[in-house]
Amino acid sequence: MRGTYLANHRAAKPPRMRKSSGLSGSLSVFQPPPSALHTSVLVLNRLYMAIHVIGARRAFALLCRELAEVVHLGDEGSFANYTFETWLGVSQERVHFKQPDEDWIRSVNFEIQVPRVIRLLRYDRLPKQGVPLSRRNVLARDDHQCQYCGRHLPLHQLSLDHVVPRSRGGPTTWENIVCACLACNVKKGGRTPHEARMKLVRHPTKPKRNPLLMLKLENPKYKSWWNWLNGVCWEIGARD
Repeated sequence: MRGTYLANHRAAKPPRMRKSSGLSGSLSVFQPPPSALHTSVLVLNRLYMAIHVIGARRAFALLCRELAEVVHLGDEGSFANYTFETWLGVSQERVHFKQPDEDWIRSVNFEIQVPRVIRLLRYDRLPKQGVPLSRRNVLARDDHQCQYCGRHLPLHQLSLDHVVPRSRGGPTTWENIVCACLACNVKKGGRTPHEARMKLVRHPTKPKRNPLLMLKLENPKYKSWWNWLNGVCWEIGARD
């Protein structure tokens, strides 16, 4: 069973799986809930230090190429390590005892649980320091709320605004960029909030912890991540 999976995946580049590859045939033949393959997985380096957050699809690619192993928190609070093959066996034993906060993927012949944490077997590098200034991190920091009108809106209705416009010498820094809806961004234009008679909901500051990671930790399904993140590296990269 695992041979069929690996045979189809050895040509795939890690970190992505080709649509033609698959678990007992192909990942493209999976019929999981839409979010199952897009759920997040915490990645540890070989020294058990948290370094990144990736999607389940990429995590399974690493497991099947024997570049990583599953690190699973047991019922008694202790961790156990599993290869793809042994994790598949554990999943088959638990398939009739699924819990609400778990994610499962179904192939043609079996189901497998999406791991919450994996460990890279040949990667010793330490996580990068500093929270990157990016659109998704700014929106996450501001909780997807326009900092002028206070509305929470979908991503496609939000933009980034320089509090002090770039045309006026405003820098591109955490302290000068906020989440703004399209209407407020147009209304403010090239003026300062004072000139436009618009007040900020809160003054922008540089976050001490990765905003996207903080949002994910509010979800109970990722509670096991706390064991690796408490007092460790909060600046690790996180995907949407």
